[in-house]
Amino acid sequence: MQQAKRILLIGLGRWGANHLRVLQSMPIDLFVAEQDPERLNSSVVPQSHRTADARSLFPIIDAAVVVTPAHSHFELCRDLLEAGKDVFVEKPITLKSAEGRELSELAKRNGLILQVGHIFRFDPASVWMRDAITQGRFGEIKMLRANFSGFKRPRQDTGVTFADGIHFIDLFQFLLGASPRRVHAVMQNFLGRGDEMDDESLIVLEYERGDGAPILATIESGYHRPGKMRELTIVGKDSSAVCDYNVAQYKIKTFENRHVTADGEIKAAEGAAQQLEFPPEEPLRAELVAFLDSIETRKSPLVDGTDGAEAVRIVEAALESARTGKWIDISK
Repeated sequence: MQQAKRILLIGLGRWGANHLRVLQSMPIDLFVAEQDPERLNSSVVPQSHRTADARSLFPIIDAAVVVTPAHSHFELCRDLLEAGKDVFVEKPITLKSAEGRELSELAKRNGLILQVGHIFRFDPASVWMRDAITQGRFGEIKMLRANFSGFKRPRQDTGVTFADGIHFIDLFQFLLGASPRRVHAVMQNFLGRGDEMDDESLIVLEYERGDGAPILATIESGYHRPGKMRELTIVGKDSSAVCDYNVAQYKIKTFENRHVTADGEIKAAEGAAQQLEFPPEEPLRAELVAFLDSIETRKSPLVDGTDGAEAVRIVEAALESARTGKWIDISK
């Protein structure tokens, strides 16, 4: 009988607690590390499997799930990879794209799995939208619009672009299979938390369509707006779709709307609307299942270190644009 993989969860904070809940239901030998004594001792993991010193467990584990503040990701993941361990790290992979690329190269060089927690890729609705774009269901893509905002406590280690806006930055990469050619951003620090600790962010990304025409994509994120917005709109020449990630099953509604020319005028022709149902799958569970599968099969994860570093590179460009007030060219 094959021995269960020994997985170390590092970090039991707000999001780490969700990882703990999911990992406890999986067929693994789970260890946890957390520096806060109250969090550590309140976990139901046996005392023999918990510690305040994550590195003390490196010699006995097979892989780690890193859910710690973003500024700690680079050093912690580097040490794990150098110790020969597979790693799942929550987004952002690092706060500097160069460090993200270094981790990615280290993992590849050592034949290790490095998966980044860009969770929206693992939602069945995201997979449907990617496939629909690839298959030409929408016709030529004109625009993408995304909103990840709502009234909540700010994340303490990064601004809202790194905390929330990056979700849709990576999802656009997944949907379009490409990086933007330039970026423009406006950010505000209404809460007075210091440089690059934005709490409202509006980003415009310009992608190049296959025919050379631009695809304009916008991402709004912030901590002030009432409610909870997790919404994506795709606008194509032939049809459009709105995806509400807050909804469990009926996430996507499509619209067969087109602009047509008749009698020398451009008219708006509204077509049929359709509500699509998806299985109520928890994306966090799906991405952790995928990580365990990659550990077993050695198959490259859906979102690897290169993907994680690219998302950070685009955030860096957005931050530079917000500082300078200019479009930032990031075409390769």
